Amino acid sequence: MTKPSPFRYFKTSPGIIRRAVMMYVWFPLSLRNVEDLLHERGINVSHETVRDWWNRFGPMFASEIRRKRVQQLRAYSRWKWHLDEVFVKINGKRHSLRRAVDHEGEVPEAVVTKRRNKRAALKFLRTLMKRHGEAEEIVTDRFASYRAALRELGTTKKQKTGRWLNNRVENSHSPLRRRERAMQRFRRMRSLQKCAAVHSSVYNHFNPERSLTHRDHFKEVRAAALAEWRGLCAG
Repeated sequence: MTKPSPFRYFKTSPGIIRRAVMMYVWFPLSLRNVEDLLHERGINVSHETVRDWWNRFGPMFASEIRRKRVQQLRAYSRWKWHLDEVFVKINGKRHSLRRAVDHEGEVPEAVVTKRRNKRAALKFLRTLMKRHGEAEEIVTDRFASYRAALRELGTTKKQKTGRWLNNRVENSHSPLRRRERAMQRFRRMRSLQKCAAVHSSVYNHFNPERSLTHRDHFKEVRAAALAEWRGLCAG
């Protein structure tokens, strides 16, 4: 049985919807910025329509990208994770956004928690291992909750700590911070979780590591990523 297209009730073409979602998620643009850019291309939609597309199709696109990525992660055991968290204010209250970054610079998981204790770290690690398998090495800061959680999981020997070892994940917070400023901060914990998950998947998809590859190879990878994006949820 053929799976019905998720675009079947929309008059706008799937290509325009994919472009609008990609522009909003991948670049630090507001909803009205996306509306103006689409208008310049002769596409007249309101920013509320862009918001509806993002809410409906953003998680759907991210889920399809993540499913393909997880298959590659589980097939390769020599994986290295960098774990870190950043503080995000939601209605004046401070929350912790825990993120994992692998040695290739991609973000496999992001989880929002209210606290920075052992229980929150344990929840994050279990979610990460359940979806992506176990890594060969886990790099963290010296925060005690990670050591306590890893001790309970029996993987303390895999933990590595050091002053400069976690720079990769520290630097990877910047794109999400730019997204946060464009959205003028978050108002609900649920919105932050959805935005972090979708942004991570889209960032992984369009992150060709241009500084580490030759220009010709970079152009090929970028074209392949764009072609794959245009085929998401095509049925």
